[in-house]
Amino acid sequence: MPSLLIVDDNVQLIPVMARMLAPMGQVRFATSGEDALAQMRQQPPDLVLLDAEMPGMSGFDVCQVMRNDPALDLVPVIFVTGHDDLGAELRGLACGAVDFISKPVSEPLLIARVRTQLRIKRLTDELRRTATTDALTGLDNRGSFDQRLQAEWSRAERSGSSLALVLMDVDHFKRFNDHYGHPAGDGCLREVASAIRDQARRPADLAARIGGEEFAVLLPETDEDGALQVAQRIRAAIVARALPHEASTTAAHVTLSLGVACCRPDRQTAGLTLESLMAAADHALYEAKTTGRNRCAVARMDGVSNGAAAATAATVTAAQSLH
Repeated sequence: MPSLLIVDDNVQLIPVMARMLAPMGQVRFATSGEDALAQMRQQPPDLVLLDAEMPGMSGFDVCQVMRNDPALDLVPVIFVTGHDDLGAELRGLACGAVDFISKPVSEPLLIARVRTQLRIKRLTDELRRTATTDALTGLDNRGSFDQRLQAEWSRAERSGSSLALVLMDVDHFKRFNDHYGHPAGDGCLREVASAIRDQARRPADLAARIGGEEFAVLLPETDEDGALQVAQRIRAAIVARALPHEASTTAAHVTLSLGVACCRPDRQTAGLTLESLMAAADHALYEAKTTGRNRCAVARMDGVSNGAAAATAATVTAAQSLH
């Protein structure tokens, strides 16, 4: 069922609109821009009905923040406002709204506009899933990962927040394919993807398959300790599934090697780039593989710049027993 968020400081109008829209989806409400954004970041809605003028943060400001947030950028916004002049409508459309309805609200018009935008959202989401999803595993594909990495890097530069990346490989996967066959290899990758998805729990987290047996998890607003915890959970989840791997020289079951890197783009070396983050995570992954596999390694990003992969990696084993 679609999720609709009504944002209006008029507490008398909210239940009226909620009654009109109840048959069309799950209706939530917020009485301020700040509360609306907090709700959206916790659970992005399918459509926002937004008042333009509110105390504190205006609806125009809320819409602008949404368009600058990769997790909310694609959520459609309909302005529902007392303004009926062309200037206000143009301002709303310029900041990213998809439609504009004047108060007092006409029920048939509101329902028709909402139904149209929900249909467009459903079709757009379907097309986007097809274009951005890895067909085998259901995770995001490499193109989607690259786009989100760029968007999250830009957002971290603006906000000063930390950005973490976990890269991981299935250990001895070629041996697995040679021993069990490619259909079994595909099944193994689906199981690994499922375990990774279960641990990338927040709405803003992105789990992707970026190569044959290589996966990535992008973790916005996550520090090094938090990223390492996610990596350790993923490694442990794969071990817990106990997928047989008789051809492995590491364990009798399928295992992962994981590399972790984290930085604050605006607070470190001037030459730091998203390529630096990728290179550091890749170096940590290499470190995990060359020091025994079935473990996590963390790349220390201090002083890393210009995409250099020479970060000092400290290997951190997620459990005393690797089997």
